[in-house]
Amino acid sequence: MHSSEVEISDRRLLRGARSRQTVTRCAVDIASLDGLDGLSFGRLADELGISKAGIQTLFRTKEKLQLATVAAAGAIFAERVVEPAAAAARGATRLRALVDNWLAYATEPVFPGGCFWSANLPEFDSRPGPVRDALAQQHRDWVALLAREAGAAVTAGDLHDTDPELLAFQLAAVLTAANTALRLGDSHGIDTAHRVLDGLLGSPPVGR
Repeated sequence: MHSSEVEISDRRLLRGARSRQTVTRCAVDIASLDGLDGLSFGRLADELGISKAGIQTLFRTKEKLQLATVAAAGAIFAERVVEPAAAAARGATRLRALVDNWLAYATEPVFPGGCFWSANLPEFDSRPGPVRDALAQQHRDWVALLAREAGAAVTAGDLHDTDPELLAFQLAAVLTAANTALRLGDSHGIDTAHRVLDGLLGSPPVGR
């Protein structure tokens, strides 16, 4: 292949990647509001002002579109919640950063419907298949991350008489409840969540 042909191929791949990113970002927003079943090639085409055929070419099937949307949501979540917490010290400090970042992610909200997984896990938890598997794996990864940091906090002596896996389960449950409160317009939900989290994790850092 000549260099000019390689350059043309690279440009096409780049355009394809950018197109997928644009479509999946829009799809994440829709799915956070109406669930992954609310996605369709036609709706995305209308939202973005591009051809339905072009989107079908990128994803082929609705299931592949859903899976790409789940992956995109996971990448955005990692960027907004997980990666910033990596700068904090392992253990209690990083655990606190993770839950505080999560509350900020739901409060802004990063997605118009709030937490992407709170919106979609209930829809797919009893529907075996690749989409359910992808959502469930992301949820397990999140809870496992909380458990690892809780374990590091116990090892460091920052948390006492604590089962890391139990604490991770409790933290995930509190955060999900906070998201529900936000979606229902409960103005006290985040304050309540902070009080529960302080009870589980101890006093918050100065200046929160």
